Amino acid sequence: MADSANAHVETGVSLTGLEAFHSVNDIIADACRRYADKPAFSCMGKTLSYADIDRLADRFAAWLQSHDDLAPGDRIAIQLPNVLQFPVAVFGALRAGLVIVNTNPLYTEREMRHQFRDAGVKAIVVLANMAHKLENVIAQTDIRHVVVTEMGDLHDWPKRPLINFVVRRVKKMVPAYSLPQAVGFRRTLAGGERAAKVAAGQDEEIAVLQYTGGTTGVAKGAMLTHRNLIANMLQTQELLGDTLENGRETIIAPLPCYHIYTFTVNCLYAMTTGQHNILIPNPRDIAGFVKTLSKTPFTVFVGLNTLFNALCQRDDFKALDFSRLKFTISGGMALTQAAAKRWQEVTGNDIVEGYGLTETSPIALVNPPDAAQIGTIGRPVAGTAVRVVDDEGRALPPGESGELCIKGPQVMKGYWNRPEDTAKTLSDDGWLRTGDMAVVQEDGYVKIVDRKKDMILVSGFNVYPNEIEEVVVGHPDVLEAAAVGVPDEETGEAVKLFVVARNESLDPQALRQWCKRELAGYKVPKFVELRDELPKSNVGKVLRRELRDEASGKAGDEPPA
Repeated sequence: MADSANAHVETGVSLTGLEAFHSVNDIIADACRRYADKPAFSCMGKTLSYADIDRLADRFAAWLQSHDDLAPGDRIAIQLPNVLQFPVAVFGALRAGLVIVNTNPLYTEREMRHQFRDAGVKAIVVLANMAHKLENVIAQTDIRHVVVTEMGDLHDWPKRPLINFVVRRVKKMVPAYSLPQAVGFRRTLAGGERAAKVAAGQDEEIAVLQYTGGTTGVAKGAMLTHRNLIANMLQTQELLGDTLENGRETIIAPLPCYHIYTFTVNCLYAMTTGQHNILIPNPRDIAGFVKTLSKTPFTVFVGLNTLFNALCQRDDFKALDFSRLKFTISGGMALTQAAAKRWQEVTGNDIVEGYGLTETSPIALVNPPDAAQIGTIGRPVAGTAVRVVDDEGRALPPGESGELCIKGPQVMKGYWNRPEDTAKTLSDDGWLRTGDMAVVQEDGYVKIVDRKKDMILVSGFNVYPNEIEEVVVGHPDVLEAAAVGVPDEETGEAVKLFVVARNESLDPQALRQWCKRELAGYKVPKFVELRDELPKSNVGKVLRRELRDEASGKAGDEPPA
């Protein structure tokens, strides 16, 4: 990356305490001692204390260490939704010195096969609901040890067998499978107390292989070291300061723990500060989700734009008691002003927007809780520097748009077994090219313009989908919107808009007129298509690429006025 003596760099405050811990095991063990009697994780009515997590993770670690062909540094896939088994398996595997490979439970067999083979996975913990997919791919991988668990395995009698019976027999959510080598999760926990020898992890050793979503090509494993993850825990603590009280908060975790956002915030940061996490196994069941919220006096909510939108449409959610809610954080995708405004009107709580990537463990920038600017991603967290560069890598001054680059102790070691991809993303002096277009404001706050790859070029002018979508969702009859570029003979590319309406009377041409009042002519969507829903990833991001690929062959359904 080119440099400049006059490079403009925004830098967060210095980060303290990073040298006090050498592995995630150290910091988690310390938290389990300090908060032993406090609740750590709850799910479907069952709560595990910090002492419970410590005890069960130790038993799982001992089981892993009983196998001579599993050594520190070997990879273990954790393919679970938000259930109590997730933190037990993760902390147990880390204690045994294994590298966590977080795996989406909804992956297809093709995606599972790629990830397991690419990471060289030797062991897996999988929910019984998707064990049939593992059966079909395991012969094509290096997996030797299989642990199968059912939804209710860490619940007490008689609820445990009842939950498992309903899931398996009533809802028929467990397709038949045959994995003769599989061991039940409860069996791995049947050993004696304190049998495990905690692996002596080192700062630069890999703790997690966190695979990217694969939206820019083949999914790659970001190598996140113990130092990366510890840094991000401490950076989050530094950011929040006195906003949250150690050992006294109840945090709602609706986003999947296998995603780096929730993994770091709920499984790591919240653990180190003694907080109580409420795991939501299926946030797509909005009615069930809201019912859980009605029974839980929560103080922190971790979400993203689409979830905020969905909840605020519901009368049962609006009827909840939000008097204890003190902090809401958004990440994973851009937060629209419309969603932020609705959330504030419904809950009385402002959303604090942050920014991060898998490659940054993930938190890199966040709005200060006491000085948030909606529409920006805030400022760099402690120990982190950011700058915006042009296509040649030259740093740009405030106010000019370019690619956002990040440097800090939370930036990944590189991509697993992909030196060429690593070289394209990481400079020799540690700057990460994010692929996001951004502007640094005069006050040091950063605003994301859009993904570089999502930028639309209309008659030579740069058009950013986020700007269009922000305007469109401000229309009273629009619930969600996504803008993409499609081929156009006259302008090279044209803007096509996909819209989910609040009512059936929305007129696409009237919506274009709405846009004309707010946007320069070349930014106004040439085509508008109404949809019942927009395609989304498992963490709720709108899949613009899927819409773009679909639309590239047929520009639109509504001709321009």
